[in-house]
Amino acid sequence: MFETKVKMCGITNHEDAQKALFYGAWAVGFVFYKKSPRYVSPSKAKKLIEGLPPFITPVGLFVNQSERAVEDICRFANISVLQFHGDETPVYCKRFKKYKVIKAFRIRDDFDFRSLSKYKVDAYLFDAYQENAFGGTGKTFQWNLLKGQKFEKPVILSGGLTPENVAQAIAETSPYAVDVSSGIEQSPGIKSPKLIRAFMESIRASAAQ
Repeated sequence: MFETKVKMCGITNHEDAQKALFYGAWAVGFVFYKKSPRYVSPSKAKKLIEGLPPFITPVGLFVNQSERAVEDICRFANISVLQFHGDETPVYCKRFKKYKVIKAFRIRDDFDFRSLSKYKVDAYLFDAYQENAFGGTGKTFQWNLLKGQKFEKPVILSGGLTPENVAQAIAETSPYAVDVSSGIEQSPGIKSPKLIRAFMESIRASAAQ
């Protein structure tokens, strides 16, 4: 079994970026949604991204922002992978032809998986639904909702993942990647080396089984 890729999201400082890299993250996420406790300014993100080594992917997370704002931030900070975490439409997502696009969907029991086919994106991210929140809630969803579904694009699993539950989540859903934020934090926007290490060890143990 291959080892699931890991994106660590909500990076706000150099120390946390380096922790993510040291423990084996494949991608790091920068939140450009100002209402988030993990928000980072484009100028700060640019500095952090300049310090990343080759082969580590910086991802920009956006929520219901204008096309112009997204383009401006990505050009400035040198970001080529976008994660849309709001109510973005298929038409909106299709406009970003120069980028890799991840579309996040908040999953609840009545989610219509047939709607995914309308989105011509590069990957689907599944997060927990919570009213008036666009991710980062620390809540999980019913992973068994994904069973029996066939997806046209790679699946990234998110929502309440922790060192304690990530192995089970991977076993139940077999995702291309997992996306973690609050589950490896000591406080919002500040990562814990201990939790990062435990999270990665859980993934490696699950891959070895």
